[in-house]
Amino acid sequence: MPPPIATPRSRALGFGLRKARKARGYGLRELARATGLHPAELSNWELGLRVPRIEDVAVLLGQLRVPAVERARLFELVRTAREPNWAEKEMPDAPAILTTLAEYERTAAAIFSWQPMLVHGLLQTPDYARAILARGGTPAQLIEQRLKVRMIRQSALHEHRAPECSFVLGETALRQEIGGTETLLDQLRHLLDLPRRFEVRVVPSGGDYHPGLNGSFSVFEYSDLPAIVFLDQYRGSAYIYDENQVADYKSAAQTMASLALSTAESRVFVEGVIADLEA
Repeated sequence: MPPPIATPRSRALGFGLRKARKARGYGLRELARATGLHPAELSNWELGLRVPRIEDVAVLLGQLRVPAVERARLFELVRTAREPNWAEKEMPDAPAILTTLAEYERTAAAIFSWQPMLVHGLLQTPDYARAILARGGTPAQLIEQRLKVRMIRQSALHEHRAPECSFVLGETALRQEIGGTETLLDQLRHLLDLPRRFEVRVVPSGGDYHPGLNGSFSVFEYSDLPAIVFLDQYRGSAYIYDENQVADYKSAAQTMASLALSTAESRVFVEGVIADLEA
């Protein structure tokens, strides 16, 4: 069985429960003893990894003497936490890890992503994405399903309430001929045509050590929830919620932003790569 995933709704509920507990000065174990619940259950609920029963939420809110307005908000969250979100409705057959990611992207206030080797999925053209998804003999039907998911994720970020997006790419990502030269050329031209809200900057190869050499990562910022980090690897992906670890990644994001060329300089750099490929 795959590990549980904290969805945006369950995470919002968990954050509300944790905030209420801390406001009354309870430790996790202390609250568990006072309510007859198990500390591990409370921890999973606060992390959004599990959704509590409404009866258990009522016990917690009563013990914590949560004000009426906040009680109503948390009860509404627990009632709707298991309902399909936007991404699940748009992509009913997609894996939970992808629909959760799509909802995290769509509901973020800001996204920062460092991608050293590949153009980010939210910036990919269909042919470039298909070339990546086709690796390892993946069946054609599964490739098209995953491609549809990727394109729906992209379309969500063109909504009027979409997050501010900052993508920092390594030079290798611009030169790796995924799908062949023509596919890469189309991809690079696409980067130049993106809306202004999509900031794309480049870190040239070479230089001293920097945290981006350890791999790609994305930081999602929210207006009413703590930031989280998403790690996407070859054989799996993971979310980081721990405040100290998230802070480390936010610091790494600042470092990568400081090393990147400006938006204007990055545009010239991409145009130079295009010229090299066309020569």
